[in-house]
Amino acid sequence: MADFHTSTHRANWIFSPQELVEKYKAANQRAIQTLEKYGTTQMEVDADGSLSYPEPIARDNADKHSRPKPLNIEEEQFMRVFYENKLREVCSAFYFPNKIQATALIYFKRFYLQWSVMEHHPKHIMYDSSKSLSDTSSNALYLCMLTCVYAACKIEENHVSAEELGKGISQDHQMILNYEMIVYQSLEFDLIVYAPYRSVEGFVNDMEEFCGVKDDENQMLKDLQETARLEVDKIMLTDAPHLFPPGQLALAALRNANEMHRVLDFEGYLRSILARQNSEHTILQLIESLDAIDAWVRKFKFPTEKDMKHINRKLKSCWGHSSHDDSKKREKKRHKSHKSLNEAHNGPSLA
Repeated sequence: MADFHTSTHRANWIFSPQELVEKYKAANQRAIQTLEKYGTTQMEVDADGSLSYPEPIARDNADKHSRPKPLNIEEEQFMRVFYENKLREVCSAFYFPNKIQATALIYFKRFYLQWSVMEHHPKHIMYDSSKSLSDTSSNALYLCMLTCVYAACKIEENHVSAEELGKGISQDHQMILNYEMIVYQSLEFDLIVYAPYRSVEGFVNDMEEFCGVKDDENQMLKDLQETARLEVDKIMLTDAPHLFPPGQLALAALRNANEMHRVLDFEGYLRSILARQNSEHTILQLIESLDAIDAWVRKFKFPTEKDMKHINRKLKSCWGHSSHDDSKKREKKRHKSHKSLNEAHNGPSLA
């Protein structure tokens, strides 16, 4: 595997806080504009990654109050976090190794840097009248999530068929395959990712030499590593993986784990790393980064059941039909407007 410092992960997917905010704002605004123009944010996805929009609608001021209400940025964050947690549950259910879960989670996070959660509803998802629209929106996000897992299995050479994954949520595996290309496009085909779990393992091995640990003391480091892994789990649900390199994420996790186990002088260990690597960073800069990662974990919020019910109601209106009496007629008259990913990001065509 290539070195992180020369990787596309470092070059293309580590952002400043302001850049990250702007990406989320841009995706949210594009979805709102789509909703204004079409009365829905529902887009169909074909296997080649092309998209289909519904026919534009004519609006008047009379229906202003009955228009669907778009999700705000915080609600989108809640939806992403909820399904990132579901992604972990799926990986656990299939007994996938940790590296697949981590890769899939990073893919999922990157996908929704490019798109709003309001924008995608996979083609041909059929539901009967006994299912709520919130069930349908869940299916859509499940399919995107499963496609990220499917792609992660491929890149990590632990192939599992789309059929097996589809059975996990009783979905046609073709829907996963339909989403595959648009996921790759959204990742800009940068499929090699670096997760902090592997960095934790590397640092713990290095600490063994740094501390001069004897064989009968190895359990301390094993306990430290296991606690750090749980700390990384917390970090990975935040935006920190978009802002900091995996080595710093791992060190933040290990520092918190060390506060519990008291295995070593952690600041002394950080100084030794900087000295050995001839790093351009000072110890104060490194500690500042670790403190910032901790702050992301502290302010993390997982959505409540009430939050999710409210968000799903709003998604129902965004992904469902408009309030116009002729909405069903427009659904029948859907016309295809195939777009590349870049065209879609510039907004639907006015032609």
